[in-house]
Amino acid sequence: MKRKETVERSFAKRKETVERSFADSKELHGLRYCRLRGREHVQEQALMTAAAQNIKKIANHLAKMA
Repeated sequence: MKRKETVERSFAKRKETVERSFADSKELHGLRYCRLRGREHVQEQALMTAAAQNIKKIANHLAKMA
C-alpha cells in the first residue's frame, strides 16, 4: 500500500473518532464559548465537559450490554 493511501485512511479514521469528539464537545456540551473567564475556570469547564462525555460513553456501552 502506498504511503498516501495509508495517510488518507489514517485521517479518515481520525475524522470519525477524534474530531467527532471535539465537535460534540463544542456543539452539544457548551465548549464553543466559556461561561467564565480565567484559566482555572476554563480548565474546570473543559474537565467537566470531558467527564460528561465519558459518563455518556459508559451509559451507552452499558445499554448495549443489557
